[in-house]
Amino acid sequence: MKFTCEKSILQEGISTVQKAITGKSTLPILNGIHIKTHENELILTGSDIDLSIESKIKSDIIEEGSIVIDAKIFGEIIRKLDNDTIHISTIDNNSIEIVCKKSRFTLIHMNSEDFPELPNINENMIFSIPQSILKNMIRGTIFATAQDETRPILTGILFEIKDKKLNLVALDGYRLALKSETLDTDNIISAVIPGKTLSEVSKILEENDESVNITFTPNHILFSVGETKIISRLLEGEFIKYNSIIPEEYNLKIIAKRIVLLNSIERASLMGKDGNTNLIKFDIEDENMVITSNSQLGMVREELNIILQGEPLQIAFNSKYLIDVLKIMEEDEVVIELSSSVSPCIIKNKNTNNCTYLVLPVRLVNN
Repeated sequence: MKFTCEKSILQEGISTVQKAITGKSTLPILNGIHIKTHENELILTGSDIDLSIESKIKSDIIEEGSIVIDAKIFGEIIRKLDNDTIHISTIDNNSIEIVCKKSRFTLIHMNSEDFPELPNINENMIFSIPQSILKNMIRGTIFATAQDETRPILTGILFEIKDKKLNLVALDGYRLALKSETLDTDNIISAVIPGKTLSEVSKILEENDESVNITFTPNHILFSVGETKIISRLLEGEFIKYNSIIPEEYNLKIIAKRIVLLNSIERASLMGKDGNTNLIKFDIEDENMVITSNSQLGMVREELNIILQGEPLQIAFNSKYLIDVLKIMEEDEVVIELSSSVSPCIIKNKNTNNCTYLVLPVRLVNN
């Protein structure tokens, strides 16, 4: 194998495929990048079996071949070389030589035949969505995925297409996040994608209107972004019927300025950090909402103007869950729907109906 490639192009390709390499695998081959030269392309692949990323980059191929090389050391070497053309060639059965200007490295490589083959995905059933929209949808839901593995299905995000709409849903038992976008497709799909996969997909997606193509099989999903392919296994099992959790009726509706509410909650949460409960209390009455928090550290009282429809209410929350939601919402005003001090709280945009957030309250013990 022999090729030359510009440093910046090679570095970007390595950085992309490294997102699939955890470095925790007991199989040494999975700590490496598979490098294959084909015609005028360099094909780089990283995999941890569950998630695989392949990226094709332009380079001058002198001799075709394939090797696997330790991702960490290869990435570090390329990153630290001068911004110039890099020459890479195999020099014997188990070594490659990397040359750039007056720098020369010799590295041991592994046998490419031991590298796992990527799942074969028939790219017939494809639908497309602008990268910026998918990136925004992932950002608006991924924070609500479960972090512990006790219920593996909740560590993923439900990817659901029906009625010409794409819904992304995440929930962890304390809160739920739902983002929706209209999609011009008659496909009906329901699959649960690991949160880790979508986190890495989000890093690769650009903030533009170019399309990302998505293909499903019963066990895998494929995202194609330009010259990069991301293949992930799907999570097995039935996702919770989220529609049955979201209340359709409410007794009390609040309209509030999002940033004012967020800042008040963040200040109030400074006192709630004692004991890790992050507990804050809302006292909602007339055109006012009073937010308080008491702990061994002291107490805080915040007051803000709201528009209220319905009866007064006292309710308490883990402030972290509210902060997570208000930070990623984008409109100036939010609508909060409540029924009682022990019923779920629903938060939506005032103008655009493209997201629904649910947060469970904390039960207060009345002294």
